[in-house]
Amino acid sequence: MQGLNDAINAANGVLFSNYTVYALLLTGLLFTIWSGFGQFRALTHGVAVVRGKYDDKNDPGAINHFQALSAALSATVGLGNIGGVAVAVALGGPGAVLWMWVIGLLGMSLKMTEVTQSMLYRNTDDPDNPHGGPMFVVKKGFQKWGLGPIGALIGGLFVITLLISAITGGNMFQAWNVADITHTYFPSVPPIATGIILSIVVGLVIIGGIKRIGSVAGKIVPLMCVLYVLAALFVLIMNAGQIPAMLGLIVKSGLPDWGFLPGFIRGHAADPSGAFLGGTVGYAFIWGVKRALFSSEAGQGSSPIAHSAAKTDEPVREGVVAGLEPFIDTIVVCTLTALVILSSGAYNREAEATFAQGSDVRIVEARDADNNLLENAWTLESSALPRMTADARKIRRSAENAAGWRDGETIFVVVAADQDENTGRDLRRMTGTVSKQDAADGATDTWVVSWNTLESTARPTLRPDANGDPDRGIYGDYAAASMTAYAFDRTYPGLGMVVVTIAAWLFAISTMISWSYYGEQGIYYFFGAKGEAAAKPAVMLYKLVYCGLILLTTVAMMPVVTQADGTKRPLLGTDAELDMWTTLGLGVMLVVNIPIMLIFGNQAMKAYHGYFRKMKHGGDDAHAAPPFEDVVEGKDVE
Repeated sequence: MQGLNDAINAANGVLFSNYTVYALLLTGLLFTIWSGFGQFRALTHGVAVVRGKYDDKNDPGAINHFQALSAALSATVGLGNIGGVAVAVALGGPGAVLWMWVIGLLGMSLKMTEVTQSMLYRNTDDPDNPHGGPMFVVKKGFQKWGLGPIGALIGGLFVITLLISAITGGNMFQAWNVADITHTYFPSVPPIATGIILSIVVGLVIIGGIKRIGSVAGKIVPLMCVLYVLAALFVLIMNAGQIPAMLGLIVKSGLPDWGFLPGFIRGHAADPSGAFLGGTVGYAFIWGVKRALFSSEAGQGSSPIAHSAAKTDEPVREGVVAGLEPFIDTIVVCTLTALVILSSGAYNREAEATFAQGSDVRIVEARDADNNLLENAWTLESSALPRMTADARKIRRSAENAAGWRDGETIFVVVAADQDENTGRDLRRMTGTVSKQDAADGATDTWVVSWNTLESTARPTLRPDANGDPDRGIYGDYAAASMTAYAFDRTYPGLGMVVVTIAAWLFAISTMISWSYYGEQGIYYFFGAKGEAAAKPAVMLYKLVYCGLILLTTVAMMPVVTQADGTKRPLLGTDAELDMWTTLGLGVMLVVNIPIMLIFGNQAMKAYHGYFRKMKHGGDDAHAAPPFEDVVEGKDVE
């Protein structure tokens, strides 16, 4: 099993290499220029279309523009906006946000192009149940050139990776994270209970088809965005004095420090401070680009599947609507998350406790299970953990007499060792896992740490503090969604628990129902050649399996499989292994879809410019906007 994991991770390293990122960047820049900066059209004309001014019940399609946008957004606005942004800021620093903005803007042109292509080639034989996506684009497009078998093969490859992504990242990984977050904050709720609720809710929605998915997404997406935005704005208002400095830091630490640039646009690498170990401008660039691209799914080819269900006879009209997705997902939601983390001081937070004396923590050479020294490997020996600071215990809402630590959490101290090429500095983390030793006779509980090893040719030393003394500070290792929750809690203790738990549930459910539809269209691609009736049994089986995997995932979170070394692991592996599989699917989707966008890009741009020429010369068939509640419900096209 480990050999297979290593092979997949190696493939992911190629698929998600910097070259893939650069290809997406250049493709986005190409279509930005080719469309004449079509982002402006998305923010103006696209808003009018979503508002219902062009909705027509006689057009082919199943749902209106607002519901199609909501269905696509429900797949993109998710846990990545909570956890993925936190990872980018924690590792890349404030400068990562600048590149998220850049990619958010370029991603708008990617979405417009890929959705316009899918609308040009979608199947509307059944006007109420259209089918579209990159697989249909490449299949039908190549057929026109007499290369049908090649197009069908490429489309099939895309569908296989689409199904992998739908089942893992769009379904199982979501269920895993919701169950984990819920159980963390509410230990009395077992993962299986979360799985039962999720499988029932998702099942009731997806069995109703795209119309029910669009209807539910049209309600959930606005609700979850509004709730999250309000909570984030509360934090920003409370930390308003930090915002100008944070915006300046984002820009400065995201720009290169090139000597020939004028001083006012010359940047600098983010400096280390507290828990943040610093980061080069290049590292900030890579993390900002990757998180923005993968959060918005721009260029991935998934969103066009949802947009292909829109009720319209103008392909470009839905393409322009799709351009709003990266703006909402990245420019708005991701930026709010980043500013919450930065303005609250979560990313460069102070130590939560400090070893009092040098003898309390020592760096020693690491040994294996047989007590043999390991080459260039180091670990820590430490006394029992001291009590957390008053501020740290307040943030955690710990009991007055409690030490503040949590069983099983990860902590770290900062040491100077071999230089980290990602940060450009010699600062490294030495991590460990906290556990509680119950005290006898009513004495205070003791908290100890099992320290991991760190590889370094140079012997590590505790980094010096501002006075030049060894820094014995102990930091909580908040990762992904827990970092965002911690940022909320720093402003108002307990807010993170409420916001992240509610957001995780809403985001996960919305992501699951949309990715179920994406997978359903993949099934139709394989089994629908003979019509809707022939594909129905396969589609229904897929939906039942999809819901069953939600339940299976939460059951399999319990460690039940004993390995050769006697340790136990979850039946389906870890969340990292699930992420490994979805990363494989997403990576191949990108590698397949980028050439499709470039091959058929001329057709999309020709249609784009033709549409707006027609609009300019009196072809605007807009009408008064219907009541907003009718747009949300889809009643304006019934």
